[in-house]
Amino acid sequence: MLLDTYGRVATDLRVSLTDRCNLRCTYCMPEEGLQWLAKPELLTDDEIVRLVDIAVAELGVKDVRFTGGEPLLRPGLVSIIERCAGLSPRPKLSLTTNGIGLERTAIALAAAGLDRVNVSLDTLDPEVFRRMTRRKRHADVLRGLAAAKEAGLTPVKVNAVLMPDLNDAEAPDLLAWAIEHEYELRFIEQMPLDAQHGWQREGMITAEDILASLRTRFTLDNEGSRQRGSAPAERWTVDGGPHTVGVIASVTRPFCRACDRTRLTADGQVRTCLFATEESDLRGALRGGATDAEVAALWRTAMWGKKAGAGIDDPSFVQPDRPMSAIGG
Repeated sequence: MLLDTYGRVATDLRVSLTDRCNLRCTYCMPEEGLQWLAKPELLTDDEIVRLVDIAVAELGVKDVRFTGGEPLLRPGLVSIIERCAGLSPRPKLSLTTNGIGLERTAIALAAAGLDRVNVSLDTLDPEVFRRMTRRKRHADVLRGLAAAKEAGLTPVKVNAVLMPDLNDAEAPDLLAWAIEHEYELRFIEQMPLDAQHGWQREGMITAEDILASLRTRFTLDNEGSRQRGSAPAERWTVDGGPHTVGVIASVTRPFCRACDRTRLTADGQVRTCLFATEESDLRGALRGGATDAEVAALWRTAMWGKKAGAGIDDPSFVQPDRPMSAIGG
């Protein structure tokens, strides 16, 4: 298993398939994009499947989430999912995507063995979408969401980040829309993982701000920590149920104490936390001829050193050099 010194066991693996993205979200990267990883630096399809197999068979991982960048830009995505679905024991497989391209791939992904998707959508207004992402692709995301639902990649979860003076008033409208379309909505506090390092604690839209806005239209009842477990989102029952809304307060109410995640970047580095400043090189071990047992041992050592928390509210907090697109969501 992947155990740390605080008794936490990692059973959830996030695998970044690429650092590239076809959007330029203001809270993630500059308009001109970033210096992408060169192809030789990326894990190959075979290396990804091998590492997932080691995680599942040797280290007790049960859930695997493919992320990016934008994972739909990975040419071998369907094959990777199909091969990972054939592992024993079979992990639950999910995908975090911006939804662009999902309309044409949802059926193939479901047939390959993908269980469900998380789609990022911050606004219902196409013009606000253009301002936030610097692309006119709002309709593509909506069609991707509908295709995912039709293909059975459910529950379809929608992730939304609220930004001051852009979409901060949209929380109630987003929730009403999600309920109408039977999507599970989760709001996420903006995190200090932008490439520009422009994040500021002051002025950010907090979980309390989000809940206050939602309560102008809905009655919310907290499901409590027992139902939450190690999930990052606090869930709230809406108007007595059955619908719920989640709020991930990564900054103001972090869930580090119950964290069960381990992360693998697109270039094969283990990260114990989104905000970690250290990495352990599994790609180098693979390409250096390490056995599965040796790779597993290296992974265990990395996780044993996991810190108690991200420390965002600590004055000594240092933002990681790598942005979200390079780490994987």
